[in-house]
Amino acid sequence: MKRSKINKRLVLLALAGGLGAGSLAGCSNPEGNEEPNELTATKDQQQGMDIRQVPFGTTKEGKETTLYTLTNAKGMQVQITDYGATVTSILAPDRDGELGNVVLGFDSLAGYQSPEYLKSGPYFGAIVGRYGNRIAKGRFTLKGQKYRLATNNGENHLHGGTKGFDKVVWRAEPLPDQNAVRFTYVSPDGEEGYPGTLTSSVTYTLTEDNALKIDYSATTDKATPVNLTNHSYFNLAAGQASDALDHVITLNADRYTVVNASLIPTGELREVAGTVMDFTGPHAIGERVKQVEGGGYDHNYVLNGENGTMKKAATVYEPNSGRVMEVFTTEPGVQFYSGNFLDGTITGSGNKTYNRHYGFALETQHFPDSPNQPDFPSTTLEPGETYASTTIYKFSTRENDQPEQQSR
Repeated sequence: MKRSKINKRLVLLALAGGLGAGSLAGCSNPEGNEEPNELTATKDQQQGMDIRQVPFGTTKEGKETTLYTLTNAKGMQVQITDYGATVTSILAPDRDGELGNVVLGFDSLAGYQSPEYLKSGPYFGAIVGRYGNRIAKGRFTLKGQKYRLATNNGENHLHGGTKGFDKVVWRAEPLPDQNAVRFTYVSPDGEEGYPGTLTSSVTYTLTEDNALKIDYSATTDKATPVNLTNHSYFNLAAGQASDALDHVITLNADRYTVVNASLIPTGELREVAGTVMDFTGPHAIGERVKQVEGGGYDHNYVLNGENGTMKKAATVYEPNSGRVMEVFTTEPGVQFYSGNFLDGTITGSGNKTYNRHYGFALETQHFPDSPNQPDFPSTTLEPGETYASTTIYKFSTRENDQPEQQSR
């Protein structure tokens, strides 16, 4: 086993808060014309904690946003902004200890508000809600009351609507003793058509074993559907390849939800065995992607194991860098999306052009259209109840000759 040799320059920059922040020239406004202000150190940071804050830009509505940086003792770094509670960067080491950004995103708020981004709507790294994924025709009935939601994906409702949780500024609370930041958003009754005032919180924690843990919670004053998820796109090659099709993925799922032409579930949970949907053993994303109807994967997989208990959802391996990502979740499903709609119109962090299949998403979730599918696990949150969900993205590396299970 080779000894990792973390890039000292990158680590020093990370510990100083400069990596990411240094590349954020112009983040203090959406136009990208000014240098960011000096790093703000809280009392806890002065005592050695490492949660850094820099201005990230101003929304079109005039709200200031902030970028938060978490760094662990190994030099891994995660950056999140309060705009959409969005993960903008994850620096993870490769098999030689070199750090690289393994998610798609932008260096300033301007990228998330550009016409190209808003037209394409990829939701890079954001928390999507109040309901992640699709609801057929933007309609559902709850307790005898019919509700109509915003339709922003053809005739369907997608990821919370026209202005979902990805396009609002969340209240941020750094938790230095946990190496975490908690984000909170109060969605008023009737927002995007949903009933009830929903108070949601999402806590991002960077652990010392190179895992990003995401804890979700929510309460409501009126029954409402809730399905929160993070919509990060990953590329474990960290920009050293033109796409993510060489990534080898394994999914802990024997079935998937069959969908119609508009990607709405038919209600059937079909076995993956013997089909191009089968990732119960390791397969490269690009191995069979052209055989998938629609030109790529955009399907909810039914995870093996009990809903509400922590279980492994996926393992992804990138052969050139040796990076491995394992996904664990308490959710019953995961949406595997192979970046089919990326079209080269967006240029992101590191001046990378995001062409088709440049990144992939593994969105842990309840099933799409559950409010209209009585046989699916319920997504209804009642007053007095607390919605709770946890997902973990754990990063490690593997030597060239190591079998899949022997990551480190």
